[in-house]
Amino acid sequence: MHPRFRWAFEGIDLSRRRGVAPSAVQLLTLSFLALIALGTTGLLVLPGLYAGPRLSLVDALFTATSAVCVTGLIVVDTATYFTPLGKAWVALLIQLGGLGILTIATAVIVAMGRQPGLSVHESVGQQATQRSMPWIRRLLRSVVVLTLTAELCGALILWLRWGPLFGWGRALGHAVFHAVSAFCNAGFSTFSDSLVGFRGDPLTLGTVAVLIVCGGLGFVVFADLWWRYVRRGTRRLGLHATLVLSTTAVLVIGATILFYAFESGTTLADLPVVDRLSNAVFMAVTPRTAGFNTVNYDAVSDPSLVLTVFLMIIGGSPGSTAGGIKTTTVALLALLFLSYLRGRRYVSIRGRTVPSEIVNLATGVVVAGVIILATAVFLLMLSEVSPETTDRAVLVRAGFEAVSAFGTVGLSMGQTATLTAAGKLVITFLMFLGRVGPLTLAAAMAIAGRRRRIHYRHAHETVIVG
Repeated sequence: MHPRFRWAFEGIDLSRRRGVAPSAVQLLTLSFLALIALGTTGLLVLPGLYAGPRLSLVDALFTATSAVCVTGLIVVDTATYFTPLGKAWVALLIQLGGLGILTIATAVIVAMGRQPGLSVHESVGQQATQRSMPWIRRLLRSVVVLTLTAELCGALILWLRWGPLFGWGRALGHAVFHAVSAFCNAGFSTFSDSLVGFRGDPLTLGTVAVLIVCGGLGFVVFADLWWRYVRRGTRRLGLHATLVLSTTAVLVIGATILFYAFESGTTLADLPVVDRLSNAVFMAVTPRTAGFNTVNYDAVSDPSLVLTVFLMIIGGSPGSTAGGIKTTTVALLALLFLSYLRGRRYVSIRGRTVPSEIVNLATGVVVAGVIILATAVFLLMLSEVSPETTDRAVLVRAGFEAVSAFGTVGLSMGQTATLTAAGKLVITFLMFLGRVGPLTLAAAMAIAGRRRRIHYRHAHETVIVG
């Protein structure tokens, strides 16, 4: 990172100060818990939020968690259940959750100092005490400006597009809500059918898709793009930005081709070619991890369902509003596999070797995610399925719901509203883990690795694998 841009990362080399780094991890967790508590309390006590009866405690907790963790799963229809004031409260929770994860995640990621392309200058650690507050103010200001600028541009385009359809006053509310929800990768919609009604509107789908992608790239990538391309005029990005952008491009383009092939004869069969393509692009973007939909996911083909689950698990990029195990994690593991096939024991990209600690961290995130998802699906089977049930489709829907919650996606096969109270609590906890878990785990593993430098190892003994 160029020294001119170093202000964005000043005061965060927490790894050199024993006892400070865990507080950063705790701050991430506690801030989201506090915001969820505030959101739940508001949904329970604030007047004028509902067009009908108030939400129960479990449903209020579920809704607040989904909004703060920018997931998008709903137990009631946002469009009809909430008044304009209620929708504004949900949008506020989405905005605070999105801004919170952008600022805190960027700080924790750079504090780890171990992500590719995020090297922190040695002198920064020595100045952490004097510059921590200026760094926080500058980082917050930069993230807020980026977020509000993107949302304002998206809202303006949607308002101009929807004004003739709904009237300029109503269109403004819809546009602002969807711009916030899309950039924060939340997936909440003020339309009962999400964006199904706009499946023949490429401008609407394209605007929302661009907002989703921008929100899922992360502040660090935009910082690198701004400095290297705009200020310096160079054409060489940092390794982190390169990995994020290339992986995102491969996933979006590859998934678009596959969705177009899989759904042209099914859910997209009634659309002309241009609209099929725009919907295929949208289907490739929204599982990572926005949750808007233009098709009924209970009716898509089996290959499309598997591909959607795969994309939901991957999610967006580190330091972004998106969830999932992250694009860089998948990219590093794929590169590790290719390196092993070539007989190498390390991962190298563009003439740079990725530290083994980072690769081990990526492996740990994936393993933790698999364990959490398997446990959640098992608990959903206990809470949602009676012992005499033999319908295996229930397992598929429960698994889809669990992956959607953990990836903070918000897509559903229609099971969310029918969950039992126990099932809703499982999904609520899964949304929270999916939002703060991967980052907290990554930060904790990196910090622990830095604190405990073991300069010896025990004798080798072989274990048969495969």
